[in-house]
Amino acid sequence: MARISVDHVFCKGCGLCVDVCPVGIVQLDSSVITAKGYHPASCIDDEKCTGCATCATMCPDVAITVWR
Repeated sequence: MARISVDHVFCKGCGLCVDVCPVGIVQLDSSVITAKGYHPASCIDDEKCTGCATCATMCPDVAITVWR
């Protein structure tokens, strides 16, 4: 089963991953604020992740790792 992990140290909450996720399971987590003051991205439903890696490809900060 595929899943993603987001490194909160590098994620700046730009939302590019949210826009490109084909199944709509990546969202900015408004309940978390990083040390730099950003709302990081997170996967809201690991079961639906297809492992397409579009989110990781679009991430300008290389904050997303895709596990297949």
